[in-house]
Amino acid sequence: MSIDVGFEGEQDPWLSNFQDNPLEFFEQYNIRLHQKHIEALDKRLAQLPGMIDDLQKKINALPPNDAHIDHYKIQLKEMKHYLDAFKKEKESVKPGEFANLSEREKSIHLKAFDTNKNDPDYHTLITLKYDDNGTEREVQVPKGDILYQFRDDVNNGKLPTVSWITAPENFSDHPASAWYGAWYVSEVMDILTKNPEVWKKTIFILTYDENDGYFDHVPPFVAPHSHKKGTGLVSNGIDTRVEFVTVEQENERKDFPEKYDRESSIGLGFRVPMVIASPWSKGGWVNSEVFDHTSTLQFLEDFLSKKTGKKVIEPNISDWRRTVCGNLTSAFRPYNGSEIAKPEFVKKDAFVENITNAKFKKLPSNYKLLTQDEIVQINHNSATSAYMPQQEKGIKPSCALPYELYADGELSDDKKSFAVKFTAGNKVFGDKAVGAPFNVYAPGKYLQANTNQPEFENVRTWAYGLTAGDTIADLWPLNEFADDHYHLRVYGPNGFYREFKGNTNDPGIKVHVEYQRELTSNKLTGNVFLKLVNTTNKQQHIEINDNAYKSGTILKSILPSGETKVVLDLVKNFNWYDFSIKVKGHDSFEKRYAGRVESGKPSYSDPHMGKVVA
Repeated sequence: MSIDVGFEGEQDPWLSNFQDNPLEFFEQYNIRLHQKHIEALDKRLAQLPGMIDDLQKKINALPPNDAHIDHYKIQLKEMKHYLDAFKKEKESVKPGEFANLSEREKSIHLKAFDTNKNDPDYHTLITLKYDDNGTEREVQVPKGDILYQFRDDVNNGKLPTVSWITAPENFSDHPASAWYGAWYVSEVMDILTKNPEVWKKTIFILTYDENDGYFDHVPPFVAPHSHKKGTGLVSNGIDTRVEFVTVEQENERKDFPEKYDRESSIGLGFRVPMVIASPWSKGGWVNSEVFDHTSTLQFLEDFLSKKTGKKVIEPNISDWRRTVCGNLTSAFRPYNGSEIAKPEFVKKDAFVENITNAKFKKLPSNYKLLTQDEIVQINHNSATSAYMPQQEKGIKPSCALPYELYADGELSDDKKSFAVKFTAGNKVFGDKAVGAPFNVYAPGKYLQANTNQPEFENVRTWAYGLTAGDTIADLWPLNEFADDHYHLRVYGPNGFYREFKGNTNDPGIKVHVEYQRELTSNKLTGNVFLKLVNTTNKQQHIEINDNAYKSGTILKSILPSGETKVVLDLVKNFNWYDFSIKVKGHDSFEKRYAGRVESGKPSYSDPHMGKVVA
């Protein structure tokens, strides 16, 4: 916890909440009046004077040049600091202060910091001894049930409508303590599923608060500064300043905790796993809608509003996050009451023994110095290297998402700029359609913003955020690319990707990429529809190359001022596509389109990424 409750040594990582209960930091919850904290204050105030006195005597008895004296002096200074802090805090806590709180204040305190205090072995460790192939081992583990109160509430039908369970450090799966989290999650699921009446109305959401080096570092979607040119654009009415830290704000911090004289968007942050377990999400399905830490709150808004009949709103969620981040509802599907097989749950003692044994294994020693050819191969295509980690082969069922996304670009008539138009459509999914973010990269050398002299550096980025039904366009002057050759990459949700290359000698081919619709309805077939228009007075020869799904190359010749239409059948790809359009005689020109067509029906994850393309 963020307060001292008297833990010593191994007790803290096994029994505390690892400061993962953010309610501790809000004044109205009165964490300083937590009973265990007050008891710990009294204990520390009784212990510290004697400890300080003993340490001072130890220092006094040492010769002035003793190697340990500086370390002891630091310890002494820290002890005195803690004693002063504990004295001040004790003086600020008035006798009977908790009893004098209002009933509401008492209630939210007790609900916010509900612990296992009724467990007979609360806050106690025990030594687990076991045999490791002839070697006697022992490890400290909780003596009691760290899920005691949660288990009791489930068994007795007292589980609140909404509960948060915060795990101790040893169950957190941080790299510094990647130990016992699998058992913790398994035990929570075992508790919930043992009571069918509880499980049939339960949604369990498992989230991680940061990537910590464990998960993929895909650059996150970010907000542009809605009042500064050159950072991107958002739909009208969205003020993104709350999502942006400016240089002026950094200067006000006076270099605390360190000098950082750049401005940037706050997030969304790097991707981490979210697991939803419920009767309505079973089967190991993938959901690729954009979510963030506000998505759980947005889900609760929707769920509680429908459950109570009252409008429930969290006012601290910004308009930009509501626009680009979903509320989790796309993860759920109807449940028809069929029997759901339960997994085999993890046995605690055996699991603890197995994890503890890992500490005694020898470090790897079979290292190999890569050759230059192997390094070149990895940089060219890491998937073909025997030395790089590979994604597990296979695909998973994938949730239908209400995305109708478009992004296309073309050279201006005066050939001085390249324009890209972004759309988050709502024609197919109506009021269920969602907005979307886009990140744009100029991967080569590009003119940097806010510099006194023209300066070309590697990579420049822009961000865009569109509400459902909106379209935004932006321009990139060709003279801001170092060689007057434009090159832009566009990244959107759900694998959406566009890439545009060219210069003033572009071939005069207009490309219209749409999603094919059924003839008798507005529904999408899941295929891509192309219309290619030749705006010149000479015949043009077009190549449509499949980059991932082995559909081959389509060749088309377009007469002067003519056009041609092409339908790309994506059935065998589960509606995924990745193709490039090139024109004979114009080697610098290319338009690339990739993503998945959302038809409103469930599908499967990317077969190219899953290495199952036939």
